[in-house]
Parts: sequence; C-alpha cells; structure tokens
Amino acid sequence: MSALTLSTSSAAALRADAVVVGVVKGPDGPAVAPGGEAVDEAFGGSLAATLETLGASGGEGETVKLPAPDGMKADLVLAVGLGAAPSEDGAYDPEALRRAAGAAARALAGTGKAGFALPAGDPAAVAAVCEGALLGAYAFTAYRGKDDKGDKAEKAGKAGKAGKGRKARKGGDKDRGAPLAEVVVLGAAARDKAHKAAAERAGVLAAEVNRARDLVNTPSNDLNPKSFAAAAQAAAKEHGLTVEVLDEKDLAKGGYGGILGVGQGSANPPRLVRIAYTASRAKKSLALVGKGITYDSGGISLKPAGHNETMKCDMSGAAAVLAAVVAAARLGLRVNVTGWLALAENMPSGTATRPGDVLTMYSGRTVEVLNTDAEGRLVLADALTRACEEKPDAVVDVATLTGAMVLALGNRTFGIMANDDAFRTALHELAGEAGEQAWPMPLPAELRKSMDSPVADIANMGERAGGGLVAGLFLKEFVAEDTTWAHLDIAGPAFNESGPFGYTPKGGTGSAVRTLVRLAERVADGDVV
Repeated sequence: MSALTLSTSSAAALRADAVVVGVVKGPDGPAVAPGGEAVDEAFGGSLAATLETLGASGGEGETVKLPAPDGMKADLVLAVGLGAAPSEDGAYDPEALRRAAGAAARALAGTGKAGFALPAGDPAAVAAVCEGALLGAYAFTAYRGKDDKGDKAEKAGKAGKAGKGRKARKGGDKDRGAPLAEVVVLGAAARDKAHKAAAERAGVLAAEVNRARDLVNTPSNDLNPKSFAAAAQAAAKEHGLTVEVLDEKDLAKGGYGGILGVGQGSANPPRLVRIAYTASRAKKSLALVGKGITYDSGGISLKPAGHNETMKCDMSGAAAVLAAVVAAARLGLRVNVTGWLALAENMPSGTATRPGDVLTMYSGRTVEVLNTDAEGRLVLADALTRACEEKPDAVVDVATLTGAMVLALGNRTFGIMANDDAFRTALHELAGEAGEQAWPMPLPAELRKSMDSPVADIANMGERAGGGLVAGLFLKEFVAEDTTWAHLDIAGPAFNESGPFGYTPKGGTGSAVRTLVRLAERVADGDVV
C-alpha cells in the first residue's frame, strides 16, 4: 500500500512528482478549492481560467494534468473536480473528498510521490483525503509479470531521491499500473493529535479494505476454502487474534449439514473459520458472519454461460468479515468481535447435492434444496446458528447473496435487512457515515409461506418476485429469537465489472468493510445495541 504522511508544507514548496489541487463547480465556472491557494499563486492567479480553457468544469472526479509553473518544486499539477461548492458552512462532504482523492490517486498511477492540497482543515476532512487516496491508489498486481525495463526502473526509483527517482519510475511501472508510491496530505499537521489519529485510522481502514480486495481478486485456483482458512490463520497470528478452523471431518462430526452439503461436490472440501478479537474492558460483543463461496458454478443447477466468469467474488462477504475483525484489533476497539467465515466451493460432480435433496442443518432443522445455486443461504444458516450460540449482542451477516438485490438496488448499493427496525436504521446511517451506499429493505412476513416444503422444515427457495427478501427471510429462520440480527446483501457493489470510479477499482471493492468497522466503533462507544 502507498506510504502516507502529513505535512504543513506549502504545495508550491513540496518536493514531489505531482501536486493535487481541488476544483469546484462554481456559478461562473471552475474555482480553485481551499488548499490550492499556493498553486494558484504560482499560476499567477489564473489556474481556474486555465482549467476552464482546457474544458474543465470542476465536475466530480474530473481530472486535468498541467505542467507545474516556475516557482513550484513539483513537475506536475493535477486538478481534480470536487463537484458543487459546499454549503454556507464551508464544510466539504467527506465522501466528495474521498472520491476526489481516489480519482487523483488513480490518475497518478506510476508516480512516485504526490502532495494532496485538498480541503483538509479538520480531522474528518484529513481522514477522508487519506482514506480516498490510499483506496484509490490500490492495484492488484499479484499475477502480473515484470519486464526487465520495469525492474530496472523500480530499482532506480528506490535508489534515487524523490526528484530523481520519479524519472526512473516512469519507464516500466506505469504500463503495469503500479500504484502511487507515496501520499502526502498537505494542510494536515503530523503533530496535531486529532489529525494524526485520523490519518492512522484511515491507514488501517484502507489496508484492511485492500486485504479484502486482494482476496476477492485472487482466482479460485489459488483461493479455495483451505487456502482462505490459511490466510485467516496468518492474519490471526500477525495481529494476535484467536482462530479455529473446522475441516470437513470436524464439520461432519458437528452436524454442519448446510456447509457440507454445498461443498460436497468439490475436490476442495469446505471449512468453517472462527476468528476472534477479544478487547480488554469490553462490555459488548459483535458477531460477523460472512458467505465464503470461493467459486460458485451453481452446482447441479449450473449457471448459464456468461454468469460464471466473475464467480470467484462469491466469497466477498467472508473477505469483508475477516478484514473487519482485523481492523477492529488494529484499532484497539473496546468491543469483542468474532468473525465466522463459512467457506465452500460449489461445484457439480457425482458427489454434489442434487435438487430435491434434503439437508439436516447444524440447528437440527431440515432444508429441501430446490436449487443448488441458492447455496449461500445454506452455509450462512449453519454459521448463523453457531454464532448465536455465543450470545453476542448483535449478529450481522454479509453476503453476495442474490441477483434479485442487484436488480432492486443496482451495482453500487447494498441492501440491509434486519429483525429489528432500529438496528436496520442504525446500520443504514453507519454505512452513510462510512461512505458506502446502502438501503434498508423489508422482510415481508407473507413471503415466508412460499418456502414451505412438503418434505422438510423449509425449502431453500420461495417466490421469485422479491427473491432478495425471500433469502433474508430464510436466514432469519436460523437466528436465535432473542438475538439482534441484520443481513447485508452486497451482491451489487462487491465486484465492479465496469470501469473504476472515485476510489473504487475494477474488480473486488472491499464492500461492507468500512460499514462493519464503523458499526464496531459505535458498539464500542455504546451507541448501538
């Protein structure tokens, strides 16, 4: 991940490859946002006019590169649009700052060092700029080779100073999309405790979102239930967490029929991982449950052509849960957080679960499997029942569960369902605070009847209309009655198949990590549950 520092240096005096300034969309054309005054002065007060001549408007995410004028120590100025100017109080929306910083960081791929002269006068703004820049600078390069030219450039970049290294880095790195190496947030004082704390939190949050992104982007031939569990064990060892992994023998002995039923068609057997952070003096506990289908073919109910190519992302919920637990530990939150990763690979074979089979779940209830492609709810049901046994103050499950939720809310918004209206409302508000798009969804009681089965306690499918809500109602059946529970269906935003935008890359996004961390913080503060 990119290095991050805070500096009170003038944007004009900073020795860097590039300096980023904000531009707002004003009534008379683009205007330079606070933080960019020194750069505007270096342009003789004509930066806004120059940008307008080049067609810039200050629209959100718009980027324009300019050669730096005499008097600046950087070579390049990058102007990024912040959208409309803020209201009368002068406070910039944190999400607008995140997206602008992310767009700028993406535009500076292959660059060594960049100063971000955006409006960052208070801790919230500092946090937003730091977070956006670090998230925007993300690149998944694990499977990309390096040519000789790139290797030489990288070595030269490490050996030289900022000014000399940048020349060497431009050769091979930029073609491979190497992320911006160093982010310097200007106008933020490293000695200011609030600014420092905001930057440190942003660094942890970005690192853990990027952990989730890496897991989601890893192809299924390398990430299966066993290797995912190993990744959780490695993270636990590094950050002092407790971890327990149930393999297929343990799952059979424990009666986890849902997880076993989904995974029995694969050569890669399933796992259930419990990873826990125990805080000193914690008064509350939170359980997070993640769907971890490392590849979803649909099983015997095979997905049609065109629907399989991105199914490595069907473990995004488990990735978000793992990252959130690690983040809670790294931030030292005063709340006990336990993550449950329900890991399986859903494949068709002679041993696979068939439509019409009946599974006996960990809870003892039986489920008629009408569609093997509705597998996520089966692994989550076992994990939810197990999580409730520890009597946490609240349980939240996260899953790329239904295509119906994508149809309802689109590709950037996840749905929130819950058995408690106040908890659902709180999660919606927390998602907004974290900068994630979400929307509260109902659990209509009348849809439950559609899952009645003539041979089992419940079927894993019901009415097609409102399919995302039917899935939520199925999960609710496996939550203890006295437990506060919510379900996040992140099927839309978990994997970005279109072009990158703001701080969101193409591919795995790390959806829900920031919301889960914000929830843990609020539970620790005693504001929720």
